[in-house]
Amino acid sequence: MKLGFLTNALVWEGLNNIRDMADWAASHGFETLEVGPNIPLDEALFSEVLEEGKMTISALTYCRNYLSPDAEERSLHRKELISRIQSAGRLGIPVVVTSTGFDSTREREHYDGYEAIRNKPLNSLDPVVRLFAEVLEAAEKANVRVAIENCPLMGNMMISPEMWERLLERLESPYLGMAYDPSHLLWQMIDPYEPIKEFGPKIFHVHAKDTEILRGRLARTGILTDFSWWRYRLPGLGELDWVKFISNLREAGYNGMVSIEHEDPVWGGTISRIQEGLLIAKRYIEQIPGFRVQ
Repeated sequence: MKLGFLTNALVWEGLNNIRDMADWAASHGFETLEVGPNIPLDEALFSEVLEEGKMTISALTYCRNYLSPDAEERSLHRKELISRIQSAGRLGIPVVVTSTGFDSTREREHYDGYEAIRNKPLNSLDPVVRLFAEVLEAAEKANVRVAIENCPLMGNMMISPEMWERLLERLESPYLGMAYDPSHLLWQMIDPYEPIKEFGPKIFHVHAKDTEILRGRLARTGILTDFSWWRYRLPGLGELDWVKFISNLREAGYNGMVSIEHEDPVWGGTISRIQEGLLIAKRYIEQIPGFRVQ
């Protein structure tokens, strides 16, 4: 497996130059970058960075609501996703990480209260299938794989093994798979280990992020009052058994990118704190048995 990180955390603190990021990453032993949506996609600059040979780019990431009720926003995001797939093809970047979008208009028309929550992912299945038929056509032309992340917080229906199965059955394509992030499964109370065995061949990308459950707060709020009963953490500082997680990935045949997605509030606030957090995560992951087997 190759170890890298998603650029978002550094961008949020003001560092958005891909060359500077690549230089820092290479000097600290990272092998690859996952480039987030807020770094300007300058193909000439990206090519220069790649040609230097210090750092690879294993994925471009663009997660947005492609089914937004706002027609202008919807069109903008769809065009941007297709553009990034085409750029990835020209640059030799193998994966684009994205979301599905969420059809909130249909929810408002047909459901209220609990029913809206209960049926939220299913409402979006048909429009997502129609949208991704177009996306996958572009992906095939560019020879780029599309990996849908399982984050429920960004306009997405591919949030659970149940929904992964439904969508992948409807869209059978070697270019469509998953960006597997165990942190989102933990706070949804979904087993993060067993689905790896079922969906292993469809896992194109992995996010290394943990979730801490704040038991005292959970006992007061329950799961529906707000999200104050959990928070994202660096790998090893939350609930996930990382030895089991990496072992299951190996058993499923995964040997790709493991991308640290730093959203840990304890190690945030400044560029230096973010960088130290990335290095803490790197040191932790590298000592996991089996991680470095080639």
